[in-house]
This record gives sequence, C-alpha cells and structure tokens, in this order.
Amino acid sequence: MIGSKDEKLKLELKELIIEECDKDIEPEDISDNEVLFGSDTELELDSMDALQISMALHKKYGVDANDSKKLRKIMASINTLADHIQPE
Repeated sequence: MIGSKDEKLKLELKELIIEECDKDIEPEDISDNEVLFGSDTELELDSMDALQISMALHKKYGVDANDSKKLRKIMASINTLADHIQPE
C-alpha cells in the first residue's frame, strides 16, 4: 500500500478531518496510526463526525460511503484511509 507513504495525502486527510469536524488542533497533532473514532480516543470523533467525513471523502476522493462496516474499517486511522484512497 502506498497511500500510507504519501505524506501529502495524509496531510490532506488530516486537514479534511479537522475542517469537517470543526476540531481545534493542528494536523501535526494527529498521529498517522492513531485510532480516529471513539470516546477514549484523542480526537473523540463520533458517528456524526463519521458521516461528515464520509461525505467529504466521497466528494473529494470518490470513496464509497454506502457500506458502514467497510467504511469503519477504512477510517480506522489516517494510514488505513490513505491506503484505501491510494492502494498502489
């Protein structure tokens, strides 16, 4: 997977999450392997955030947002998201 090696893509994804979820943090504060969702995570993203992010990912990258289980797996971390968008 090459998406997780693409620093520019990972920065774009972090910025997208910050903007869509109205978080007051810097992209550098989000670790590439950090778990993105859950009350015990640093970002504390919830299901409403997931919906906003999935719609933005669909619009910007064409990510299919219809299967919630698949989407949950894809959006586990910045690296998994980047690898899905840019698998090869």
